[in-house]
Amino acid sequence: MAYKIAILGASGYTGAELVRLIDQHPGLEIAALSGERKAGQAMSEVFPHLRHLDLPALCKIDEIDFAGIDLCFCALPHKTSQEVIRDLPKSLKIVDLSADFRLRDPEDYQTWYGNTHAAVEMQEEAVYGLTEFYRDEIRAARLVAGTGCNAATGQYALCPLIAAGVIDLDQIILDLKCAVSGAGRALKENLLHAELSEGYHPYAAGGTHRHLGEFDQEFSRLAGRPVKVQFTPHLVPANRGILATTYVQGQAQDIYDTLHSAYAQEPFVIVLPFGEVPSTRHVRGSNFCHVGVVADRVEGRAIVFAALDNLTKGSSGQAVQNANLMLGEDETTGLLMAPLFP
Repeated sequence: MAYKIAILGASGYTGAELVRLIDQHPGLEIAALSGERKAGQAMSEVFPHLRHLDLPALCKIDEIDFAGIDLCFCALPHKTSQEVIRDLPKSLKIVDLSADFRLRDPEDYQTWYGNTHAAVEMQEEAVYGLTEFYRDEIRAARLVAGTGCNAATGQYALCPLIAAGVIDLDQIILDLKCAVSGAGRALKENLLHAELSEGYHPYAAGGTHRHLGEFDQEFSRLAGRPVKVQFTPHLVPANRGILATTYVQGQAQDIYDTLHSAYAQEPFVIVLPFGEVPSTRHVRGSNFCHVGVVADRVEGRAIVFAALDNLTKGSSGQAVQNANLMLGEDETTGLLMAPLFP
């Protein structure tokens, strides 16, 4: 029998991506879809590309009978998510795609998101959802906090290197190019076609991006001491994809060997041949992350690249991967589809 699934916030991009993925999953069945502002509408009205699917209509969260639900994906905005999750049944398994449970220290959450955390006791039990590094904890978890898409991309490039001590921890420059869907579906002037197309620009420069809280937390945990990378994201006129270009100091071959060894058994992280660079076009619509290493012209410096689809591996695909572990399913079930190309 299939596990019954609810998706809260199904009218957003990550909610629609969850529906697309779960439809191909033999062990999951969508039993409820919420969308507060679009309650009563069919998903085909909100997302015509899902017209062929037999789906429940969107409803309000308080209309869902959670007694028959095995696992809930929460694709709500931060702050809203913690308030909703706090009141869900304690027996319910939850994968949260928001930022609300990613940071272990409530003071860090307040620093980066500007709000006092409303469910501190649940934050303490939440497991950080970067699957490849928290697999055992995720299997036993009731609440998993999905990572930020930028945070996931940067960590795939850097976590094994920090853990192995093969790079200078005080000389890390992380440059990310991010597609526009990472900003969500809400109408924003700076995301209009005429404002965004035919150019790209940095944002949250100088260390103000919220995903830095995740980098600080995870990199410092691995290193056993504070690690603060220099990080600048750029918004590019593309619908999907993140490309991380990371400048580090260390021996390029050692860096490559460390990454190749760390990900050798991972089904979704592929380390390219030495000297080959990844592209977002080669992972679009998939749960794969491609990692590449290039030696710099100066001895002792290297460039590490990581590319993934922000809506899939960076969010909804990661969420399904974690749900598979939580429910005792094979981790790859429903996620081995090839990338879309061209």
